[in-house]
Amino acid sequence: MTARLHSVVMRASVLADFDAIIDARSPAEFAEDHAPGAWSLPVLDDAERARIGTIYKQVSPFEARRLGAALVAKNIARHLEAALADRPRQWRPLVYCWRGGKRSASLAHVLREVGWDAHTLEGGYRAYRRGVLEQLAALPRGIRFRVVHGATGSGKSRLLRALARAGAQALDLEELAEHRGSVLGELPGRAQPTQKMFESRLCAALAALDGARPVYVEGESRRIGQLQLPQALIETMRSAECVLLEAGNAARVALLMDEYRHFFSDPAALGAQLDCLLRLHGRERVEGWKALAARGAWEELVARLLEEHYDPAYRRSAQRNFPRLPQAQVLRVAAADEASFAGMARQLATSANSKPDARPPLL
Repeated sequence: MTARLHSVVMRASVLADFDAIIDARSPAEFAEDHAPGAWSLPVLDDAERARIGTIYKQVSPFEARRLGAALVAKNIARHLEAALADRPRQWRPLVYCWRGGKRSASLAHVLREVGWDAHTLEGGYRAYRRGVLEQLAALPRGIRFRVVHGATGSGKSRLLRALARAGAQALDLEELAEHRGSVLGELPGRAQPTQKMFESRLCAALAALDGARPVYVEGESRRIGQLQLPQALIETMRSAECVLLEAGNAARVALLMDEYRHFFSDPAALGAQLDCLLRLHGRERVEGWKALAARGAWEELVARLLEEHYDPAYRRSAQRNFPRLPQAQVLRVAAADEASFAGMARQLATSANSKPDARPPLL
């Protein structure tokens, strides 16, 4: 029994038709990308998969299948005794592997023999991946974005979180990418996902949005850290109406001090990040920033970075890429606290609800 691709790609929960999605590929394949919410229940681990492939090529397909069957049976038995031990009789899983072949078929067959209504995904991960790319080219076109702008440190991410708490739709691309999008944007203890995993997350987030309501998103560049945004999303965002946050220098420094706090205990890590700006600013300026960090002059460092790096870069990028920015609704950040952003979120939600539903022009 097979299930077609739309059951996975088109739903935000991915579980509308199934109680679980099981990825039968190896752990390394799963780590690179997988359907959001999928369980990793490999029928061959990475070393076993490599071993079977070598035997297939160097010995014979028969020997590879004989050993592979033994390993698959052993691993499926382990999953039945552990991860699947408490599944009820009516449990209904969807299983996939690389291309809907023997790995998912083997696992699904055993699950059906147990009595569960197990299905396999037609075309496997490859079909799922094609579906993700197709949806990333189509879904952004049907969304009415309101793009939040503002110089670095004006609290754009905080406003998105406040909007979500207020019941508005917010697409937090930096949270999906696990990066704040600037040279100092790495999040402590969090590595960025792979490009494919980011696109899977983004596809699921876009599919969950209500096209009849506006969606707030930060005005990002084409890249967030090491990850690339899809072209259709970039084009739709850049044609959208804008919201502009204006904050005084004191509020911006306070907000960035909070975001950069993890660097205060690790000036060496901060220095390594600042070295990325050597070609743009030269050694003298970068060494000046590092000297401020070395003596703990954090407020002065943040103020200098805003004036000498972030603000000029923001002005160049925003004016070039967002033609509707001069007509933006302007919000002034009264203070760097949650109450201020909650008030702005309520103001935006009210103004958005009073506007007619209008789709952005296609580029």
